[in-house]
Amino acid sequence: MRLSRMKRIAIRQLILLDYIAAALAWFCFWVYRQHLLTKVGYLDALHKIQLRDYINILVVIPAGWLFAYFLSGTYFDLYRKSRLNEINRTLISCMLGCIMVSVIVFGNDTGDYSYFINTISRYLLIHTTFALVFRLLILYNVKRKLISGRAGFNTLIIGGNQQAINIYKQVLDSPKVLGNIFRGFIYSSKEASNGMSKYLPQLGHISQLEDIIDNHHIEEVIVAVDSSEHHLLENIVTRLCYRPVVVKVLPDYYDIISGSVKTSNVYDAVLIHIHPDLMPDWQRVCKRVIDIMVSVVSLLILSPFLVFTAIMVKLSSKGSIFYKQQRIGLFGKPFNIYKFRSMYIEAEDAGPALSSKLDPRITKWGRFMRKWRIDELPQFGNIILGEMSLVGPRPERKHYIDIISANHAHYKYLHKVKPGLTSWGMVQFGYAENVEEMIERMKYDLLYIENCSLALDLKIILYTIMVIVQGRGK
Repeated sequence: MRLSRMKRIAIRQLILLDYIAAALAWFCFWVYRQHLLTKVGYLDALHKIQLRDYINILVVIPAGWLFAYFLSGTYFDLYRKSRLNEINRTLISCMLGCIMVSVIVFGNDTGDYSYFINTISRYLLIHTTFALVFRLLILYNVKRKLISGRAGFNTLIIGGNQQAINIYKQVLDSPKVLGNIFRGFIYSSKEASNGMSKYLPQLGHISQLEDIIDNHHIEEVIVAVDSSEHHLLENIVTRLCYRPVVVKVLPDYYDIISGSVKTSNVYDAVLIHIHPDLMPDWQRVCKRVIDIMVSVVSLLILSPFLVFTAIMVKLSSKGSIFYKQQRIGLFGKPFNIYKFRSMYIEAEDAGPALSSKLDPRITKWGRFMRKWRIDELPQFGNIILGEMSLVGPRPERKHYIDIISANHAHYKYLHKVKPGLTSWGMVQFGYAENVEEMIERMKYDLLYIENCSLALDLKIILYTIMVIVQGRGK
C-alpha cells in the first residue's frame, strides 16, 4: 500500500476517533451535569435526555471540536508528527475548547462560581482523557508501521561521495526510526566518481532531477555534496523549490556556527532541514480559512460595484470584460489569473511587455482601476480556488521568470508559497515597470518567505489598505 493512501486512511481514522471521543465525552459530562443540576442519580438522569440533547451529543458538539482540531493543524501528515508535540497540541486545544464550550453552553447554569469551576474541570478531564487515549492509539499504530518498514518516506540522495555514504549508513543505523526508504541516488554533477552505487541504485543524473522525483514519488531529498561542489548547492536547492519535498542539506562549519542547524535528536545525522511548508500547521490552516472567508465576503459585499466596474470596462473600449493570463504559482505550477481588463485588446500583440505609469496601452478607465487596484478584484476567485492567497509574492509570467532567473536563480524561491493578491513587494513598488524593479521587489518577497506568519500577513494587508485609500497604486 502506498504511503499517500496510508496517510489518508490514518487521517480518516483520527477524525473518526476524535468524533467518537467528543461525543462520548459530552455524553458522560451531560449525565454528570444533570446529576448536579437535578440532584438525581446518574441512571435517573438518563431518562431526562431529549432530542435536542441527542443532536448536541451526536452533531453539534463533535462538529465544533473537529473544526477546532482542524484549525489547530491536527489533520496533517501523521507520519511526520512527534508524539510529544501532539500531546502538547491536544492539551492546549482541549483546554481552549473546553473553556469556550463551558462559557457558551453552561456558563449560566446556576451563577455559582464554584459550580462553574467544578463543571469545567470535570469536562476538561473527561474530554482530554478520551481525546489523548484515542490519538495515542493512532500515533502508536503509525509508529509501528514506520518501525516495521510498512510505511516510510521515499528518499533520494544527491551525491556519491564518502559523506553521502556516511549519511546513508548513519540514517540506517540510527536507533531513532526516521522512516526513510532509500530509492536510490544521483551524482551531484555529471561525473560519476565513487562508491555509492555499491549501496543504492543510480536513478539517473542531475539533469533529470525533477523527473526522478516525480517518477519515484520522492518525498525527501538528502543533498550531500563535497565542499568543492558547493557552487552546485544553490542550483540544486532552487530546483527542489518546484517540488513539495523535504530537503536535507549537509552543512559546513559556517552553517553550524551561524545557527542554521537546529536539532534536538542526538542520534540523527546533522543536516539542515528545509520543509516545503514554511508556516506551522495551525497558521497554514487559519491562513486558508481567512483567505476563503475574506474572499467570499468581499465578493458578496462588492458585487454591485463589481457589476458597475464590468459595465465601465465594456464601455471603455472594445474587448472582453475580464483579462486572463497564465502565471506561475506554488511549486512552479501554471494557473490562469483573472483581472478586469485595463488595456486595449491589442496591447501585447508584439509580445510580453510590462506596463508603466504613462503606458498608452492602458485605457482611461483602466488607469483609474489601476490607481485604486480595482482591476485585481476578480482574483478573489483565484483565492477561493486555492491558486492564490491574500498575501504572497505577486505571480509573474514564465517569460519574465526565465529572464530574471538567468542571473538571479533564487527568484524561484518565491514559488515556495502561494502567490498573493498583495505582497510586501507590492506595498513598496506596486506594479513593476521593468525587470530591474521586479528584481528590487524580489528582495522584499524573499524576506516575506523567510519570515512569513499570520502577524506579518495582517501587517501587509493593513499597509495595502493604506496604499489603496491613498490612491498610490499604479
